[in-house]
Amino acid sequence: MQTIYRASREYVGAEVTATVQGQPYDPTGDVVEFAFTAIGGHPETWYPGGWDGTNPIPGSNAYRAQALVGPSSPGPTLASGRYTVWIRITDSPEQPVIPVGQLTVT
Repeated sequence: MQTIYRASREYVGAEVTATVQGQPYDPTGDVVEFAFTAIGGHPETWYPGGWDGTNPIPGSNAYRAQALVGPSSPGPTLASGRYTVWIRITDSPEQPVIPVGQLTVT
């Protein structure tokens, strides 16, 4: 779980592992978006995300997706509380929507 202060502007990230026919796949050419919901909620509003480089995280097949949140960001400015973080990756033909963890805003 990641924790940020409500007045800060910073990246919230998620590790993404993708495969095609059982082999590791580089998803960094795909569009990634983030949503932030109350715990138990379902995503409705999506915010732009991006990839932290085009190489996997060292020692893994996972890539880091991220979205900038906070005041004056393209993402949301969140009130204090706990949120479920979701990602949506647009590929062809799939578009998975995945809960990737929780965010605490203090």
